[in-house]
Amino acid sequence: MNYDLLFSILTALFISGALVAYLIPGIVRIAVKKELYDVPDERHIHVGRVPRLGGVSFLPAMLVSLFVVFSISLPYISSTLSVGQYLPMREILLASAGALILYLTGLADDLSGVRYMHKFAAQIAAASLMCVSGVWLGNLHGFLGIYEIPAYVGIPLTVLLVMLIVNSINLIDGIDGLASGLCILGLLAYTVLFALLGYFRYSMVGAAAIGSLVAFYGYNVFGRPENHNKIFMGDTGSLFMGYLLAFFAIKVATQDPVRLSDESQSFFIVYSYSILLLPAFDVMRVFITRVKRRRNPFLPDKTHIHHKFLALGLSMRQARWLIFVVSIFFFAMNILLCFGGVNINLIIISDVLVWCIFHAVMTRQIMKRYERPGIVTINTDLINF
Repeated sequence: MNYDLLFSILTALFISGALVAYLIPGIVRIAVKKELYDVPDERHIHVGRVPRLGGVSFLPAMLVSLFVVFSISLPYISSTLSVGQYLPMREILLASAGALILYLTGLADDLSGVRYMHKFAAQIAAASLMCVSGVWLGNLHGFLGIYEIPAYVGIPLTVLLVMLIVNSINLIDGIDGLASGLCILGLLAYTVLFALLGYFRYSMVGAAAIGSLVAFYGYNVFGRPENHNKIFMGDTGSLFMGYLLAFFAIKVATQDPVRLSDESQSFFIVYSYSILLLPAFDVMRVFITRVKRRRNPFLPDKTHIHHKFLALGLSMRQARWLIFVVSIFFFAMNILLCFGGVNINLIIISDVLVWCIFHAVMTRQIMKRYERPGIVTINTDLINF
C-alpha cells in the first residue's frame, strides 16, 4: 500500500474523530436546553436523562474530514490508481443521497418522532438509490445452489438486506457503547479489506466513520448524565451508520465476477455478512418471536440479546464486551472455514446451528436463574425462546 494513501486514511480517521469530540459538548448543551432527552422507563434501561442527538455530529464531521483528505490526496491518487479503482461518481452520489435520506429521517425521529412505517419508506427509498447506482446483488455464487439472479429478484433482495442491516443496528442500540462498538468492528473489517483491494476512497470513508464513532464511544460509555457529558447516538446515528455498513456489505459481496472465481466470490460474500451476523440474527430472531406471539413485530420490547445477557446477571459493560467477542468469533470462524475450502452453504448452516445452540444455552441459564428464590425482576419473555 502507498504510504501516502495510508497517511490519508489515518488522517481522515483523526480529523473526523477530533471534530466529533469538539461538536458533542455543544450538542449536549443544546439538547439540555431544549430538553431533548431519553428518559428511563419500562423499555429504556439507562440511568438519568440522557440527550439523544449524538449521531447529528457524524455527517458534518465525516464530510469535513473527507473534503480535506480527498483534496490533499487527489494528486497522488490520480497518479497511482487505475481507472477501475476510482469511485464511479454515479455510485458515490446516489449512495450519499441515500445516506442523507436516513440521516434526516433519524434526525426528525430524534426531534419529534417518526412512525415506523415512515421509517421503512425512507429505508426503501435509500436502498433503492443504492440499487440505481449499480450496487445490488446479481449473483449468489452457489448459496442455496443459486448463481446469477435477474434484476427483478436481485434488487428487491438487496433492498430487504439493506433494511435488515439498518434495523439491526438501530434496534441493538440498547446499552451504552453496543451499537457504536459493533459499527466500529464492522467498519474496521470493511475498511481494511477495501485498502487491500485498492479501493482507497472507500477506505477513507470507512476511516472517517470509525473516527466519528470512536470519539462518540467515549462520551456514550464514559460520560455521566449529572456531568452533562453523556449522549446517545439516537436514530440519526444508528440509521446513518447502519446504511453505511449496508452499502459496504453489498459492495464487498458484489466484487467484479469477471476477475474472480466462484470460490473467491464466495469468500467475499461470507466476509460481507460475517461481521454483521450477530445483530442481523438477533433482529430476525426477535421479529419471528413477536410474530409467533401475535405481537406487533415493529414495536420495541426488551427481548434482544443484550437484554438476555443482563437477565443472566451481567453488567452492561460485561454484556457489551461479550457481544463484541461473540461477533468477532463468528467473523473469525467463518473466514477460517472459508480459507479451509468449506462450502458457503455449510458455513451458513454452521452459523445458524451455533447461534441456536448459543441461545438455547443462554435461555436455559436464564431459566435456572429465574427459578432461584429472591429473583423476581427477570422478564419472563426472555425464557420463552
